[in-house]
Amino acid sequence: MAISDRIKRKPKESPVIPDFGAAGAPIDRGHPFYFGFLATIGALSAFVLMRALASASQVFVLILVALFLATGLNPAVEAIRKRGLSRTGAVAVIFASVILFVGLFMALVIPPLISQGTHLIQIAPTLLDNLKNNATISNLNDHYGVIDTLQKKLSSVTSDGTLLISAFGGVIGVGKSVLSGTFTALTILILTLYFITSLPQAVELGLKLVPASRRTRVSLLTDAIIARVGTFVGSQILVSFLAAVFIAIFSAILGLPSPVAIAIIVFVCGLVPLIGHFLGCAIVTIIALTQSVSIGVIAFVGYVLYVQVENYVVHPRIMKRNLAVPGAVTIISAMIGTSLLGLVGGLLAVPVAASVILILEEVVFPRAEKS
Repeated sequence: MAISDRIKRKPKESPVIPDFGAAGAPIDRGHPFYFGFLATIGALSAFVLMRALASASQVFVLILVALFLATGLNPAVEAIRKRGLSRTGAVAVIFASVILFVGLFMALVIPPLISQGTHLIQIAPTLLDNLKNNATISNLNDHYGVIDTLQKKLSSVTSDGTLLISAFGGVIGVGKSVLSGTFTALTILILTLYFITSLPQAVELGLKLVPASRRTRVSLLTDAIIARVGTFVGSQILVSFLAAVFIAIFSAILGLPSPVAIAIIVFVCGLVPLIGHFLGCAIVTIIALTQSVSIGVIAFVGYVLYVQVENYVVHPRIMKRNLAVPGAVTIISAMIGTSLLGLVGGLLAVPVAASVILILEEVVFPRAEKS
């Protein structure tokens, strides 16, 4: 026992620490090599980040559109909530209304659109022949062969029934377009549903990043900006509804088939900024051409005249009254937004301009007056 106790109590030997030498002088941060190295690393990091953002740009576009739609539908949700429903129930009512409208659109618009498109393809040669009865157009055709070229092209693409396929780049192209459009629409719909359901929680979470002394004021400004976006969406719906009413009456006067379906098409096209009425005008003109060339020309001229009235009279007045945005600012912001971000920029331009004006009036201008 004594020997074992001595073995157990034997002191441990201290570890030997190797000597690696004295530490050298710190790196000279003012050396050109050090600066160049950091600058290169920073530039490479920025380049990689920009490439990553560019690769995911489509995702950011979908998120922006869904967030815009959720903010725009928020006033309708709040109005329904005041009647006693929960936010989830109000969102369900709004989305049920949207789905009902989409179903009504497909039931009323797609069948006459297909029938009228088929009818137009069948009578297109006759319409081109009727154009030659006009002296001016006949003279142009004699010099430049415009009508003859169109007739040859139409004959080549309709002889074997491949007009639709050739227009969309083949059967595979049609399938890709349909699948891509369906996937994009479903993605935006799901994101909008999530955003509009959790919008108050998201705003509350963002306000926690603001200093407590400024949180109340920032919260009021945030609510005002969200309200302005919702007002813009409501104003855009009102403008599109007025266009649909005009086209419905105009189509009935011209004797076009299915004026209600045509009005619904124009209503949907009017919700698309900048290019919406180009699409609506093309569809209305094509449908009118199925009746006669003269009716097609009258429909085109009437639609163009209404668009001018809407752009320079109706739209600026509604935006100025509801959003307090001058008409010139509305047009300029839409042009700048479209040049920067395309269709999404045109969609966001006016509410962003209204939000900037609000911040200038409430934050920047008062500080300038006090300085």
